[in-house]
Amino acid sequence: MSRSYFHLHLLSDATGETLIALSRAASALYPGVSAIEHVYPLVRTHEQLSRVVGEIEAEPGIVLYTLVDPELSARLERDCRAVGCPCLSILKPVSDLFGAYLGAETTLRAGAQHVLNAEYFKRIDALNYTMMHDDGQLPEDFDSADVILVGVSRTSKTPTSIYLANRGIKTANVPLVPGIPPPPGIEDAKRALIVGLVATPERIVQIRQNRLLSLNATANMSYVDHDAVAEEIAASRRLCARYSWPVIDVTRRSIEETAATIIDLYRAHRMKFIVE
Repeated sequence: MSRSYFHLHLLSDATGETLIALSRAASALYPGVSAIEHVYPLVRTHEQLSRVVGEIEAEPGIVLYTLVDPELSARLERDCRAVGCPCLSILKPVSDLFGAYLGAETTLRAGAQHVLNAEYFKRIDALNYTMMHDDGQLPEDFDSADVILVGVSRTSKTPTSIYLANRGIKTANVPLVPGIPPPPGIEDAKRALIVGLVATPERIVQIRQNRLLSLNATANMSYVDHDAVAEEIAASRRLCARYSWPVIDVTRRSIEETAATIIDLYRAHRMKFIVE
């Protein structure tokens, strides 16, 4: 099936992360169409806006923006109408709803969601912890983790850990290697939620083969042997069953979907300790 393309202009007076996430979620609803993204962060002056408008005129398309300055917003709307480009503030409908419900005025401050508050520093702390405890490192410190991920090689432990850390969840991950018991630090981690990640043998073999090709490397044949991989996964399931650790099959899950499931499990796990 041939794909069609369109230009998507994303203007923000901050980092543009909100725009990127929302626009990609919307674009995913149209599988036959791809957006050519033009991202313009930190647009806060008329001079900066003039340069952006020039690029929109050169390559017309959909324009989405998050600009809190009413003068910049009004000018962008006028300029887009002049060149026939649809233009939408993605925050205004939500902000208007909040204002109507709360009966309060908004405080116009660019990048207000990125203030250096306690939540921000919590995420940084979680990222530092997660990077230091990647791939089974520092097992003696596992008891200070919020979440510990276990699984055989190539079950997306590291990227899932980093995603969770970005949500402020301190995450360690432990590879399960045939013939080698997991580090004793796991047994001492009484407060952490421990989750097993698994996938089908076919998926694991495919990922491992691609990994070896990308590195131009060779490995023990059992590393990519279907039967050996199947036994690795079965052993990891038995380990999780022995300790009653929940298991998530990541075969057809994105990192975001896996992390969302873990966050739900973590909330329930944390509530158990609050009640106790």
